[in-house]
Amino acid sequence: MTSQAATFYANGIRLVGTFTSATSGGVKPAIICVHGYTGRKETYMPSFVRDLTAAGYHTLDFYHRGFGDSDGTPRRVDPEEQVRDILAARVWLSARDDVGQVAVMGLSHGGGASIKATAVDPEIVALATVGAPGNGERWHRSKRTSEEWDIFQLDLAVDRVARALTGEGRTLPYQEMSPPGPAEREAFKTMYKTEDAYPDGYPIENVELACGFNAEDWVGQISPRPLLLIHGEKDTMVRHVEAENLLARAGEPKELYTIPDINHAEVYEPRNPTVYAGVMEKLMEFYNGALCQ
Repeated sequence: MTSQAATFYANGIRLVGTFTSATSGGVKPAIICVHGYTGRKETYMPSFVRDLTAAGYHTLDFYHRGFGDSDGTPRRVDPEEQVRDILAARVWLSARDDVGQVAVMGLSHGGGASIKATAVDPEIVALATVGAPGNGERWHRSKRTSEEWDIFQLDLAVDRVARALTGEGRTLPYQEMSPPGPAEREAFKTMYKTEDAYPDGYPIENVELACGFNAEDWVGQISPRPLLLIHGEKDTMVRHVEAENLLARAGEPKELYTIPDINHAEVYEPRNPTVYAGVMEKLMEFYNGALCQ
């Protein structure tokens, strides 16, 4: 496995990632690996890169603007901007002599942005998502009670005024900005460790930005390119209804692969190697059928 630094630009914003060559070398399909809402690709992406490259695919994993070594407003998650990041990643890959077809794998929130990017870019030939939300407001509402949601709306309104008057908004620890579901709370302590990586917290504006973005409005435009949705049945971080709604709106060919009795975190190798192995088996089946090697 040979890796090299990758630097490219989306709307003038410098993005930083890693291009890893397929173990077999030569001109191969490439898969863009898109990280999730926490920005912690260093936690859960390495195993995907390892196994995809071993299977004969080049990979590009990168930090969205605002995360890692990429430029941009720190920890600000705008799905529309992340769509542009993915599109720039595709252009960068396609400019390489050793890259053939390009597909995308989007994890969690990154799956939502990947859906729109794939919908608008016909050069992306296939998409697989793992635990992706389809409707930003429905997703965030599911994280709070009705009373908590109403209170948070007041906080957002105050923050909106502050940003307009001062240019500065409020930040919160990730677990307060985007509360994990009851099934995933322990994983945030042992695996994601967002407060260790980003002690200054995340802008609460992220919630407002997410609520204005609905991947399910775009998923129908991916057809006739293949789409695979992978989702845990007991996911309380991004509930299974998100996958159901995406599937209902998608065109053919499409597949929803539901993993029984698991939550949002268990698809990642650091949390549950056995479940992760099953996810990889399904991904390999999908990409091997969708891409020409």
